[in-house]
Amino acid sequence: MGKRTLYFLFTDTGTNLSRLINFFTRASLNHVSIAFDEDLSTVYSFGRKRPRNPFIGGFVTEEIHGEFLRNSNCAIYTLTVSEEQYKTIQNNIKVFEDKKDDYRYNFLGLIGYLLRVEIERENAYFCSQFIATIMEDTGLFELKQPFCFVTPTDIRQQKGMELMYEGILGEYQPIDKEKLNDASIEVETLEREESIIFSISKKMKQLVIR
Repeated sequence: MGKRTLYFLFTDTGTNLSRLINFFTRASLNHVSIAFDEDLSTVYSFGRKRPRNPFIGGFVTEEIHGEFLRNSNCAIYTLTVSEEQYKTIQNNIKVFEDKKDDYRYNFLGLIGYLLRVEIERENAYFCSQFIATIMEDTGLFELKQPFCFVTPTDIRQQKGMELMYEGILGEYQPIDKEKLNDASIEVETLEREESIIFSISKKMKQLVIR
């Protein structure tokens, strides 16, 4: 079975709500999203539907180059999964995507987390609760607490998570696979040339000794 890669984007937008969450969690980067490609062309989460209005939220696909996110501090982590796990997560997200208008941001659940009161609501999630839900039946995460108490830090600390980038989101540059492939070809060519030169040099030395 082949291996696939998931990309988890953790951000800190610096908004008043973000600072409040940071204060209660004693951590930064308190928003998490998921993507299936290194370019982060489509990023899924629960968050604001309108960047300037924190009170209208739900299931969203986020624009990383938009005004709201591009200046955010961020960390991008990768997680290697099987083809079956990859498809399971895609299918789980599709369930949300197909009925996106039915879902709301779980503000009440967020307040419950801050007060350590367990609040589960139908069709309402905050970002890390959403990520925990779509990952639940893959066996990849070990989360002992109820999902309404899961934080982005809990997600970030899961086994297999590897930091790929840390800095300003707008400055993130995916690896150019074409350039990387060209560089690899150049290295292989140089290695072959050096091998040929070494072989000729060795034969010359043998002739001189004789």
